[in-house]
Amino acid sequence: MSRSERLLDLIQCLRRHRRPVSGRMLADELGISIRTLYRDIATLQGQGAPIEGEAGLGYVLKPGFMLPPLMFSDEEIEAIVLGSRWVAKQPDRRLSAAAGNALAKIAAVLPQDLREDLDASTLLVGPAMTAIEGIDLGVVRQAIRNERKLGFLYRDAGGAASQRVVWPFALGFFDKVRVVVAWCETRQDFRHFRADRIAELKTLDARYPRRRLALLKEWRATLDKPRGS
Repeated sequence: MSRSERLLDLIQCLRRHRRPVSGRMLADELGISIRTLYRDIATLQGQGAPIEGEAGLGYVLKPGFMLPPLMFSDEEIEAIVLGSRWVAKQPDRRLSAAAGNALAKIAAVLPQDLREDLDASTLLVGPAMTAIEGIDLGVVRQAIRNERKLGFLYRDAGGAASQRVVWPFALGFFDKVRVVVAWCETRQDFRHFRADRIAELKTLDARYPRRRLALLKEWRATLDKPRGS
């Protein structure tokens, strides 16, 4: 177990105890020496963790403490790196840049040992796919966040075109396509729109009348039913 993992386990152990707990009991739970425990508590206190108490009296973690961003396990580091590297290679340029920036910010606050683990991650992402959608996915993501209607021209698999006004609430990322999940005013039903078949995309002034989380929940309940666009 790395030192960072041990510190995280200590925080979690303290969270399980609402009353002061002795150093000996904490050391036994964590499988470490009492000397190591005292040193780890001092480290966490130095990093801002509100741990109150002292040797012989017991320790307690004040409620409301949020873990600082440096507290990651090895597998959490791998998940962050792999996910960020995958997003960084997507055709959505703004999201790609944001993934790289986020990873850099995380690396900046990690302790040295975890920063080295991040830099040395051997989980790799394959070559980026060539961008095939002709729209700015950032516009779609912004409309979802703001619960705004979108208008666009859509061509189905057979090439037939139709004007649509939709309430977008999710965006699916697949290997070769991106899919806008929305309530379609034309069809009065949920529909899935491939981004590479969308043209003339524009955000409308009107907000849609329902909350996106409610739409998402209702859509998930319909996934077993076959639907088309």
